[in-house]
Amino acid sequence: MNIQQSHKKKYENEMPQTDEGWWESVLAEEKQYLGGRAPSKAVKQKIGLPENAEAPLLSTSNPVADWNAVKQLYAEDRTIEMKVSGHNRGGLLVESDGLAGFVPFSHLVDLVGKPSEVDRDNCLEVYTGRTLRLKVIECVPEDGRVIFSERAALTKTGKRNELLQTLQLAAEVSGVITNITDFGVFVDLGGVEGLIHLSELSWGRVLHPNQIVRLGDEIKVQVLEIAVDRNRVALSLKRLFPNPWEHADVEFPVDRIAPATVTSVLSYGAFARLDAGVEGLIHASEMPLKDGQNPRDFLLEGQPIQVRVLHVDSAHQRLGLSMRLNNE
Repeated sequence: MNIQQSHKKKYENEMPQTDEGWWESVLAEEKQYLGGRAPSKAVKQKIGLPENAEAPLLSTSNPVADWNAVKQLYAEDRTIEMKVSGHNRGGLLVESDGLAGFVPFSHLVDLVGKPSEVDRDNCLEVYTGRTLRLKVIECVPEDGRVIFSERAALTKTGKRNELLQTLQLAAEVSGVITNITDFGVFVDLGGVEGLIHLSELSWGRVLHPNQIVRLGDEIKVQVLEIAVDRNRVALSLKRLFPNPWEHADVEFPVDRIAPATVTSVLSYGAFARLDAGVEGLIHASEMPLKDGQNPRDFLLEGQPIQVRVLHVDSAHQRLGLSMRLNNE
């Protein structure tokens, strides 16, 4: 059994639990415009909303009238044609024969990969009056919420259900990256989109997913969680590889000198990655700076350096480093 197989075996009986607000953050931005339940305190902090902010209700001239029809569309994974009746910054409002719902910006085929800072109003305005082929990807009657996806409608009827029934926890699967957001990466598994949360991309620190992956890449991932009733699959990229922090305290004892590469430079110090994949902080006080210098004057991202280990906290994945190699 090789290292990767051994690591995979370990997680088959020890699958990690996602935090309570994990899935809620997936559509956090759209919820500001879509409505339904107000975002939780944790989600408001993630997306920068005041704690007393309320999510405005979805407003259409033709609210959902037949929940049974919506539930059937969702259960059978069928497509439906709906007309765009309006839009807001979060996405499109759509209607058809007594049904109404919302298509998030990130689920429109032509807008996949568009950066969040684009002029969304202009991008979405051109859809008004169009007829789109869609699938229901979320149906929550108690919140009065129906979420549609144009991307999901690209797959054949029933493919989602077929795939959800065959996926297994801890399985290694392949997929294509369909969207990259600040909080993670969406991967098309062949009929179902799974999410690799930012925290599951690498054992090291990741500022943005585009540091690790690119739109359109085909990648292998591990299945962390499957929620059939909500059409959600949680994925991990980092768990296909051994966790370098498990033996960091042994491999990098205090005062050991090791090669490293600078990954980011800040006003108070810099982060550097060691060859094993762990990343540590070099505080400005541990740099041989001249008077008036700050870390940005002294180091560059990608620069190879030598560091001395000050302390290791494997449990919290923290590593203190110094550029003062002689322990002065």
